[in-house]
This record gives sequence, C-alpha cells and structure tokens, in this order.
Amino acid sequence: MDTENTDNSTTNSTTALSTVPEFLLFLQHGWADDNCAMLSLGQSLTTAQASIITPRLDYLQTWLRIAPLIDKVEKIATEEIARYPDIPIRIVGHSMGGLIWLEVLNRHPEWWSRVEALVLVASPVGGADLGRIIDPLRLGIGIARDLGVNRRAIAEKIAATIPTLVIAGDFDGGSDGTVPIESTRFANARFMQLQRLSHAVLRNHPLVATTIRQFWLNAGECQMIEYDSIVRRLQAVPGITDGHWRDSCKARPIMQLNTGGTILTWRNLVGIDHVYVSSSQNQFLYAGFVGWNHQKYLYQALEEIRAMYAIP
Repeated sequence: MDTENTDNSTTNSTTALSTVPEFLLFLQHGWADDNCAMLSLGQSLTTAQASIITPRLDYLQTWLRIAPLIDKVEKIATEEIARYPDIPIRIVGHSMGGLIWLEVLNRHPEWWSRVEALVLVASPVGGADLGRIIDPLRLGIGIARDLGVNRRAIAEKIAATIPTLVIAGDFDGGSDGTVPIESTRFANARFMQLQRLSHAVLRNHPLVATTIRQFWLNAGECQMIEYDSIVRRLQAVPGITDGHWRDSCKARPIMQLNTGGTILTWRNLVGIDHVYVSSSQNQFLYAGFVGWNHQKYLYQALEEIRAMYAIP
C-alpha cells in the first residue's frame, strides 16, 4: 500500500511498512516531470520489504535552478536515512534526477558505505549538449546552465566506492533523442545501452527494470566503462561538451593514431568545433564539441595528442 505525505510543493511517496525495511530505495525524477513514473518503476523493481522514496519536485523550479532541487532531495534523504540508521540504501535517478543525486552524495560521503547501488538512467553527467547550446556562455539561462555542467569528476569519485550502473538509450544512433550516449558515461561505472528507447520511455520501461534488477544481483555482468589516455585528454579540455556522433560524416581525419584509431574534426557554420575519436574498427570512442571561446584549448590538446600518439 502506498502513502503520500505532502509538504507544500514536494511529495514523498513511500511504501507503508509494518516492519523495518530491507533497504531504502530512493528514485528521483528529472526536468519537467513528476514522480509518477519513478514510483511505478520502484514498485516494479522490488517485492521485498523496501521503503520506496520518490520525491516530487516543484515543476516550475525544474525549469529554473538545480540548487533548490538538490536541497529538497537532500532534506528528504537525510530524514529517511536518520529514521533508519542501519538500513542499506539503493538509488535510481533519471536524467536530471541522477545529477541531483550525484550532488547529494558528493555532500554526504558518510553515506557512501551504506549505498549498495547507484543507477543513473539517461543522466547527462558530462553536461547536457542542449544546455550548452541554449546557454553557450553560461550566462544563467534557466536550468540550461546547470544541466550543461560537467559532473564527470564527481561521478567517477563516487563510482570508485559505490557500485554504479549507467543506463543509456540509443534511439537515433548516438542518443536517446535528448541526451547523447557519450555524456552519460564515466569511468569506474558499469554501462548498459538499450536500443530504440527514448529519453522519456527510459523512465519506466520493463527493460530498464530488468537491467537494474540484474545489476543488483550481479554487477559484474555489466560492461565496465574504460577510457584510454587520448579520450581522457580530450575530456579534460576546458569547455568541452560530450556530443552526438550524427555529424561525424562531415568531419575529416586530421591524424592517424598509433593505437590504430583516427581523430576527426569538423567546424559548423556558427564556429563550433567538433572532434571525434574512432577505433581501428571504425567504432566511435568519443564525440565532443567546443565553442569559439574554448577552441584554443582543443587545439592545444590535439597538438599534444599528435606529438605523443600520431603516426608521422
């Protein structure tokens, strides 16, 4: 039986329990959404004695700034965790909901030892490309500025301690229709790519639930995300945003790598530079772009890569 406790703009839905729960299951929705799909996902994930906590955030606020949303989720989580101080924690976040939980966990490393699993579904950890396109100079245009932030360093630090799974949808050959696959990925996490699933559908799809349950049972069955030093160097370029592979056909090779791969670049009509790394099997290993104010940093990285890895 589900109960809802309303706190003005936030709904905290939990499964009513007569005994101490086996674990606390936090599920967080993202931008321009409510908690209905995540509550349904939580109910499909477990039949155990689990407390399901699905905060409902203020719809309008999800268009404005992420900080108040982080504060709300942190407050609810703190109360629930204090209520059950010895109970394990599992977390699932969709899209911006995953980013919120990265920020909450970053504030509370004392919780990490209790977190059995963290699952990020379609979360633009490397920074949402739409956010950077809408607010390229980071002037603070609504939620775009916050969604465009690169949180990969935070995510990798957390995933080094907490078993973490990234779930991404490939709806159009490089994204779920909203979030590029590349921006969901980060080192130390496990990865699962689900074909033909769009961003919204990923909130509560049977394949998502099945994938999460399998991860809970055996995290080692999922592919570990690893990057070579070339991709790492490009990820470190100031201002770079993970991109889509759709425009790779417009790019030209600029160097062959001694790893067997290739680096390609392309500049669009408004001066945005795109860079791609492909493997020796012509599979794309990385896609990213920078605006004109960060082009010099990309060129510097490419020259360093050329000096170390390019075939003369």
